[in-house]
Amino acid sequence: MHPTLLGPDLSVLYFFNSVLASPFLDFLMPLLTFGGTQAFWVILCLLLYLLGGEDEREAAFMALTALVLGFFLSEALKMVIARPRPYEVIGWVRHATVAGGYSMPSGHAVAAFAGFISLYFRLGRPWFFIILASLVGISRIYLGLHYPSDVLAGAVLGVLCAFTALKIDERVKCFGLCRFDRLQQN
Repeated sequence: MHPTLLGPDLSVLYFFNSVLASPFLDFLMPLLTFGGTQAFWVILCLLLYLLGGEDEREAAFMALTALVLGFFLSEALKMVIARPRPYEVIGWVRHATVAGGYSMPSGHAVAAFAGFISLYFRLGRPWFFIILASLVGISRIYLGLHYPSDVLAGAVLGVLCAFTALKIDERVKCFGLCRFDRLQQN
């Protein structure tokens, strides 16, 4: 890692992982981190699709599209960057669990931002979804599993995946409507 990035990264990591440490946050943060797991998103999207209306079904489709894109892109980037997790290389980092794989970008942050921003595009309430995604990212830092720059990179990648899913959704709609219009003209 470039030395100029290491200082701020370590300072923010120390703040969230050590300074803020408390029994309440030790309980809360593992719960929040669940919002970045594949299981959470599969269940949420399934519920939205089965129990929701047209907007919720569309939001579920977009979120799943963004999540699939984000998963493959983040896994590829992790293999290229190959950054070890903070608790593997810094002795003072507290961690309650051990995570497999590399650290950069945070896959949980990718999933949270890809999913929650996709939901925002179809369901509104931007601050609600941005706060939820941000809390997932903060939980990863608090738990000592990622550097802040890992979470930031994951957030950017997740937002890009959500925008890509939005464009895919628009193309799918246009393709369906354009085909329907052509069939009616014949």
